[in-house]
Amino acid sequence: MAWITRFVTAVAFLAVGVMFSPETFGSKSEGPNSPSLSTFIKLAHLLSFSTAFGAALWVTFIGGIIMFKNLPRHQFGNLQSKMFPAYFSMVGLCCVVSAAAFGYLHPWKSATTPEMYQLGFLVSAFAFNLSNLFVFTPMTIEMMKQRHKVEREANVGDEIGWSKNQEAAKSNPKLAAMNKKFGMIHGLSSLANIMSFGSLAMHSWYLAGSGSGSRGTVILDPRAVGTPILFVDGTFFPCRRETFVGGGGRDLSIS
Repeated sequence: MAWITRFVTAVAFLAVGVMFSPETFGSKSEGPNSPSLSTFIKLAHLLSFSTAFGAALWVTFIGGIIMFKNLPRHQFGNLQSKMFPAYFSMVGLCCVVSAAAFGYLHPWKSATTPEMYQLGFLVSAFAFNLSNLFVFTPMTIEMMKQRHKVEREANVGDEIGWSKNQEAAKSNPKLAAMNKKFGMIHGLSSLANIMSFGSLAMHSWYLAGSGSGSRGTVILDPRAVGTPILFVDGTFFPCRRETFVGGGGRDLSIS
């Protein structure tokens, strides 16, 4: 039940954040131009992307290395065989949600070239995770189980690290052949995972750049002549005129 408690706690903090958001207190707009839907979609994009990026960073560069250096190799392999399907499923799902949200906020017909590239990066990250989930990971797990069987016959696998395996492979052609095949399959899986992480990293650079200012157009609210309205990502935001430098109808960068 511990995971339920953590989940409820996270949802509670998210609810408090929504309650104290500027849209909750400051926005009076209603109807199809309300910023609420856009805000929730942006939240879905941000949370999904950050979850995928953080999980990939930890598993690829931190968690996996620590476990390999501190667990007996067979125990490490069995743990990875349970963890990787869940890992690729979660990251793949997050990539789908992030790509769908980004595509909604930046429709293809009106998207700029950089926005099209970013959607491509998110879709690529999903494709790489999908290939790992359904192709490379099952092959790697099956090959690992076969090699574990051969290693147990040679009293190899309860140690930490590769040294004993490499020594045994010198006098065991079958183990040497399995090591070679496992290394090839595992290498393809690792490459797909790195390519996915790289695609997410490219999107993180885009988010860092766009976070310094949103592109928008100032127009006049037809309900109140002279009231500036900022139009960003298909959403209208009421603003004070002195917020901007320049006339109505021109693209402006706001912080």
